Amino acid sequence: MFEQVKLSYEFNALEPYIDEVTMVTHYSKHHATYTKNFNAAVEKLPELSGKSAEEIFAQLDKIEDNAQRNALRNNGGGFYNHNLYFDTLSPKGKNAPEGKLAAAIDRTFGSFEVLKEKLSAAALGQFGSGWAWLSANANGDVMVSSSANQDNPIMETKGEWRPILGIDVWEHAYYLKYKNLRPDYVEAFFHVVDWDKVEEYYNKIID
Repeated sequence: MFEQVKLSYEFNALEPYIDEVTMVTHYSKHHATYTKNFNAAVEKLPELSGKSAEEIFAQLDKIEDNAQRNALRNNGGGFYNHNLYFDTLSPKGKNAPEGKLAAAIDRTFGSFEVLKEKLSAAALGQFGSGWAWLSANANGDVMVSSSANQDNPIMETKGEWRPILGIDVWEHAYYLKYKNLRPDYVEAFFHVVDWDKVEEYYNKIID
Protein backbone atom coordinates (compact mmCIF):
# COMPACT_ATOMS: atom_id res chain seq x y z
CA MET A 1 0.00 0.00 0.00
CA PHE A 2 1.25 3.45 -0.90
CA GLU A 3 1.48 5.87 2.03
CA GLN A 4 1.78 9.61 2.39
CA VAL A 5 5.22 10.80 3.38
CA LYS A 6 5.37 11.67 7.08
CA LEU A 7 6.06 15.35 7.65
CA SER A 8 9.23 16.16 9.57
CA TYR A 9 7.82 19.54 10.63
CA GLU A 10 4.59 21.00 12.03
CA PHE A 11 1.89 22.42 9.75
CA ASN A 12 2.76 25.96 10.85
CA ALA A 13 6.53 25.52 10.59
CA LEU A 14 6.85 26.94 7.08
CA GLU A 15 5.24 30.27 7.90
CA PRO A 16 5.35 33.03 6.80
CA TYR A 17 6.21 31.49 3.42
CA ILE A 18 3.54 28.75 3.37
CA ASP A 19 0.68 29.22 5.83
CA GLU A 20 -0.70 26.66 8.24
CA VAL A 21 -4.22 26.55 6.77
CA THR A 22 -2.84 25.83 3.31
CA MET A 23 -0.57 23.12 4.68
CA VAL A 24 -3.38 21.40 6.58
CA THR A 25 -5.71 21.49 3.58
CA HIS A 26 -3.04 20.55 1.06
CA TYR A 27 -1.61 17.61 3.01
CA SER A 28 -4.61 16.32 4.94
CA LYS A 29 -7.22 16.74 2.21
CA HIS A 30 -5.75 16.92 -1.30
CA HIS A 31 -2.74 14.66 -0.78
CA ALA A 32 -4.66 12.19 1.36
CA THR A 33 -7.36 11.86 -1.29
CA TYR A 34 -4.86 11.27 -4.09
CA THR A 35 -3.16 8.60 -1.99
CA LYS A 36 -6.42 6.82 -1.19
CA ASN A 37 -7.58 6.89 -4.80
CA PHE A 38 -4.22 5.71 -6.15
CA ASN A 39 -4.29 2.68 -3.87
CA ALA A 40 -7.84 1.94 -4.99
CA ALA A 41 -6.82 2.16 -8.66
CA VAL A 42 -3.81 -0.13 -8.15
CA GLU A 43 -5.92 -2.72 -6.34
CA LYS A 44 -8.11 -3.09 -9.43
CA LEU A 45 -5.12 -4.29 -11.46
CA PRO A 46 -3.46 -7.36 -9.89
CA GLU A 47 -0.57 -7.17 -12.35
CA LEU A 48 0.57 -3.98 -10.60
CA SER A 49 0.89 -5.65 -7.21
CA GLY A 50 4.33 -5.09 -5.74
CA LYS A 51 5.38 -2.51 -8.31
CA SER A 52 6.73 0.86 -7.24
CA ALA A 53 5.01 4.06 -8.28
CA GLU A 54 7.94 4.77 -10.61
CA GLU A 55 7.52 1.41 -12.32
CA ILE A 56 3.80 2.01 -12.77
CA PHE A 57 4.33 5.48 -14.23
CA ALA A 58 6.99 4.30 -16.68
CA GLN A 59 4.59 1.69 -18.08
CA LEU A 60 1.31 3.59 -18.16
CA ASP A 61 0.98 3.12 -21.91
CA LYS A 62 0.63 -0.63 -21.30
CA ILE A 63 -2.65 -0.10 -19.40
CA GLU A 64 -5.24 -0.68 -22.11
CA ASP A 65 -8.32 0.60 -20.30
CA ASN A 66 -8.39 4.38 -20.68
CA ALA A 67 -10.30 5.03 -17.44
CA GLN A 68 -7.93 2.87 -15.41
CA ARG A 69 -4.89 4.48 -17.02
CA ASN A 70 -6.20 7.96 -16.25
CA ALA A 71 -6.98 6.99 -12.65
CA LEU A 72 -3.42 5.78 -12.21
CA ARG A 73 -1.94 8.83 -13.93
CA ASN A 74 -3.98 11.45 -12.09
CA ASN A 75 -4.11 9.93 -8.62
CA GLY A 76 -0.70 8.28 -8.80
CA GLY A 77 0.83 11.54 -9.90
CA GLY A 78 -1.00 13.37 -7.13
CA PHE A 79 0.35 10.90 -4.59
CA TYR A 80 3.93 10.80 -5.85
CA ASN A 81 4.33 14.47 -6.70
CA HIS A 82 3.05 15.59 -3.32
CA ASN A 83 5.25 13.09 -1.47
CA LEU A 84 8.25 14.70 -3.14
CA TYR A 85 6.94 18.23 -2.59
CA PHE A 86 6.32 17.87 1.14
CA ASP A 87 9.48 15.84 1.74
CA THR A 88 11.75 18.48 0.21
CA LEU A 89 10.41 21.35 2.30
CA SER A 90 11.77 22.36 5.69
CA PRO A 91 11.82 25.43 7.94
CA LYS A 92 15.55 24.96 8.49
CA GLY A 93 16.86 23.33 5.37
CA LYS A 94 20.16 24.17 3.70
CA ASN A 95 19.58 27.12 1.37
CA ALA A 96 21.72 25.88 -1.53
CA PRO A 97 22.86 22.50 -2.88
CA GLU A 98 26.37 21.18 -2.41
CA GLY A 99 28.51 18.31 -3.65
CA LYS A 100 27.63 16.36 -6.77
CA LEU A 101 24.27 18.06 -7.24
CA ALA A 102 25.81 21.52 -7.07
CA ALA A 103 28.41 20.44 -9.64
CA ALA A 104 25.69 19.10 -11.96
CA ILE A 105 23.71 22.33 -11.63
CA ASP A 106 26.78 24.43 -12.43
CA ARG A 107 27.61 22.20 -15.38
CA THR A 108 24.12 22.49 -16.88
CA PHE A 109 22.98 25.98 -15.91
CA GLY A 110 26.17 27.82 -15.05
CA SER A 111 25.13 28.68 -11.50
CA PHE A 112 22.58 28.00 -8.81
CA GLU A 113 21.03 31.43 -9.37
CA VAL A 114 20.40 30.61 -13.02
CA LEU A 115 18.77 27.32 -11.99
CA LYS A 116 16.41 29.24 -9.68
CA GLU A 117 15.55 31.57 -12.55
CA LYS A 118 14.83 28.65 -14.87
CA LEU A 119 12.70 26.85 -12.28
CA SER A 120 10.78 30.01 -11.49
CA ALA A 121 10.15 30.64 -15.19
CA ALA A 122 8.88 27.06 -15.62
CA ALA A 123 6.53 27.49 -12.65
CA LEU A 124 5.22 30.84 -13.80
CA GLY A 125 4.92 29.73 -17.41
CA GLN A 126 2.83 26.65 -16.65
CA PHE A 127 -0.66 27.53 -17.84
CA GLY A 128 -3.26 26.47 -15.30
CA SER A 129 -2.59 23.65 -12.87
CA GLY A 130 0.68 21.75 -12.89
CA TRP A 131 4.26 21.54 -11.69
CA ALA A 132 7.75 22.82 -12.36
CA TRP A 133 10.52 20.26 -11.92
CA LEU A 134 14.20 19.80 -11.34
CA SER A 135 14.94 16.27 -12.50
CA ALA A 136 17.96 14.00 -12.86
CA ASN A 137 18.90 10.91 -14.85
CA ALA A 138 21.21 8.00 -14.06
CA ASN A 139 24.14 9.76 -15.74
CA GLY A 140 23.90 12.59 -13.22
CA ASP A 141 22.49 15.12 -15.66
CA VAL A 142 19.85 17.58 -14.47
CA MET A 143 17.08 19.40 -16.30
CA VAL A 144 14.22 21.82 -15.67
CA SER A 145 10.76 21.12 -17.09
CA SER A 146 7.08 21.62 -16.36
CA SER A 147 4.09 19.29 -16.45
CA ALA A 148 0.36 19.82 -16.61
CA ASN A 149 -2.01 18.54 -13.94
CA GLN A 150 -0.42 15.71 -11.92
CA ASP A 151 1.91 14.45 -14.64
CA ASN A 152 5.63 14.24 -13.97
CA PRO A 153 8.88 13.53 -15.84
CA ILE A 154 8.78 9.82 -15.03
CA MET A 155 5.55 9.47 -17.01
CA GLU A 156 6.77 11.75 -19.77
CA THR A 157 10.13 10.02 -20.32
CA LYS A 158 9.18 6.43 -19.42
CA GLY A 159 11.41 6.60 -16.38
CA GLU A 160 14.54 8.06 -17.96
CA TRP A 161 14.25 11.22 -15.85
CA ARG A 162 13.12 11.40 -12.25
CA PRO A 163 12.14 14.56 -10.36
CA ILE A 164 14.17 15.59 -7.34
CA LEU A 165 12.34 18.86 -6.63
CA GLY A 166 8.87 20.02 -7.63
CA ILE A 167 7.07 23.34 -7.32
CA ASP A 168 3.33 22.73 -7.06
CA VAL A 169 1.51 25.46 -8.98
CA TRP A 170 -1.99 24.15 -8.54
CA GLU A 171 -3.96 26.96 -6.93
CA HIS A 172 -4.64 24.85 -3.85
CA ALA A 173 -0.91 25.12 -3.04
CA TYR A 174 -0.93 28.88 -2.66
CA TYR A 175 -4.26 30.63 -3.27
CA LEU A 176 -5.37 31.02 0.35
CA LYS A 177 -2.32 33.14 1.11
CA TYR A 178 -1.15 34.54 -2.22
CA LYS A 179 -4.46 34.73 -4.14
CA ASN A 180 -3.58 35.15 -7.84
CA LEU A 181 0.01 36.23 -7.16
CA ARG A 182 1.78 33.06 -8.23
CA PRO A 183 5.14 34.88 -8.56
CA ASP A 184 5.09 35.75 -4.86
CA TYR A 185 4.44 32.11 -3.94
CA VAL A 186 7.22 30.84 -6.20
CA GLU A 187 9.67 33.32 -4.69
CA ALA A 188 8.62 32.27 -1.18
CA PHE A 189 8.96 28.58 -2.05
CA PHE A 190 12.73 28.85 -2.33
CA HIS A 191 12.94 30.03 1.30
CA VAL A 192 11.73 26.63 2.53
CA VAL A 193 13.42 24.18 0.15
CA ASP A 194 15.51 21.60 2.00
CA TRP A 195 18.48 21.13 -0.35
CA ASP A 196 19.83 18.31 1.83
CA LYS A 197 16.72 16.32 0.90
CA VAL A 198 16.98 17.27 -2.76
CA GLU A 199 20.57 16.02 -2.73
CA GLU A 200 19.40 12.74 -1.18
CA TYR A 201 16.99 12.20 -4.07
CA TYR A 202 19.69 13.10 -6.59
CA ASN A 203 22.23 10.71 -5.05
CA LYS A 204 19.75 7.82 -5.07
CA ILE A 205 19.26 8.28 -8.80
CA ILE A 206 22.94 8.38 -9.70
CA ASP A 207 24.13 5.62 -7.31
